[in-house]
Amino acid sequence: MAPEKSAAETESKAAGEKPHQMAPLPLVEAAFLASTSSMIWLVNYYFPMGPVLRIFFPVPIALAYLRRGNRTAWMTATVSGLLLTVLMGPTRSILFVIPFGLLGVQLGALWRRGAGWTISIVLGSMLGAFGFFFRIWLVSILLGDDLWVYVTVQVTGLIDWAFLKLGLLLVPSLSLVQAIAVILVLANNAIYMFVVHLVSSLLLERLGTPIPPPPKWVQVILDYED
Repeated sequence: MAPEKSAAETESKAAGEKPHQMAPLPLVEAAFLASTSSMIWLVNYYFPMGPVLRIFFPVPIALAYLRRGNRTAWMTATVSGLLLTVLMGPTRSILFVIPFGLLGVQLGALWRRGAGWTISIVLGSMLGAFGFFFRIWLVSILLGDDLWVYVTVQVTGLIDWAFLKLGLLLVPSLSLVQAIAVILVLANNAIYMFVVHLVSSLLLERLGTPIPPPPKWVQVILDYED
């Protein structure tokens, strides 16, 4: 008796197609989206345009997950890292993969499972904050200087300015400064994730791969239509 055929082969033959004809598609899409993601990072590094291109860093990898699933998304993130390693060196490649490569996979997984914006923004903000501290740690090692001290000095100046405007004659403690620094990092990443969701909602819907709809108050602001 002939061995049972897989469901994929049965569906392919039912559609009049051979299984091997469809196999290269995920590879082609992964290669295309990986090169797109790498090119965005490369252009932003040499020709910085502020936060504009940074919004799109995780989007191609998330799109790979939405279209082809977990394996293709990880392949896209890995190929993006390898391309950037060849073009820019391993250090800058790592700074892309952590957090933006991982963030693309995370967003794709959450969006494909229909997670709401609140969950994906919170989890994405936590991953983005981890990426920020990873960057501080890695660059500090490479430069031989603790960049966290520089961050604390900047936050201390901000707190002193705020206390001065409020008429408070207080000297912030180191623990307070570091706590506020962490809060600012999380808040910055939350704003970034919200903008990424807005752009992805508009862009991916036009590409035929929509993400979960935004909350009601966002729909009202954008005059969102189902």
